[in-house]
Amino acid sequence: MKFSGQIKKMISKHLTPISYDIPIGNDLIPVSTFLDKMIAINFLNEINCIECEREIKKTFAQGYCYPCFINSPRTSECILKPELCRAHEGESRDMEWSKKHCLKEHFVYLSLTAGAKIGVTRATQIPTRWIDQGAVQALKFAKTSNRYEAGAIEVQMKNHISDRTAWQRMLKNEIDDSINLMKLKNELINVIDDEYKQFILKNESVVDFEYPHINFPDKVKSLDLLKVNRIKARLIAIKGQYLLFDDNTVLNIRKHTGFKISLEVN
Repeated sequence: MKFSGQIKKMISKHLTPISYDIPIGNDLIPVSTFLDKMIAINFLNEINCIECEREIKKTFAQGYCYPCFINSPRTSECILKPELCRAHEGESRDMEWSKKHCLKEHFVYLSLTAGAKIGVTRATQIPTRWIDQGAVQALKFAKTSNRYEAGAIEVQMKNHISDRTAWQRMLKNEIDDSINLMKLKNELINVIDDEYKQFILKNESVVDFEYPHINFPDKVKSLDLLKVNRIKARLIAIKGQYLLFDDNTVLNIRKHTGFKISLEVN
């Protein structure tokens, strides 16, 4: 089987194990069914911005040309730092977009990837957000009416818990089994200002995730299709937005959004 076209981030379904598809051109490729098979990926030396579709030499913020990176609401600074969102005050690169994305219910959550982390996401992005970061467990902490409120809660917790994923440990499946998300939630409630405690959720359960794998590597080396334009290896696992191969290399599909590739399965 051979497929070619522009790739986008993998689409996941919360099954056991998680099911993954890669959009390639107009096709949706069931990549999780290719586990334990040889896969050849070739970069076809073409990249297109996922917003305006112009041909570019490199991407910004995972798929955008520089002008779109500067101007698109999808790359606003509040995407990475929700506490900087000003949509609730009527300020945005595109207010209509913000009404659909920033001025909607958001969750503050705890997740276990390698260690524990805190994060913020729109209600409609659960459980996709947790899967994209390779979480093996996740727990909703608070529900807010907009992105800014969720970001404000997250900021108060950053001195007590990381907001980043240790991606190499996550891919090696080095999980800190001593972490209890429910216990951690109860501890972190005490660091939240009283004005935000109204948003804290009760009676939430921990959600578990299992990823398709033959095994996980002892070490990992991330591949860049701008430097290595051909990959041929056996697929041994899929986790987060990564394909993991038997030679300890890994490919971040989301990072290569907008790249034109061919993918062949033997």
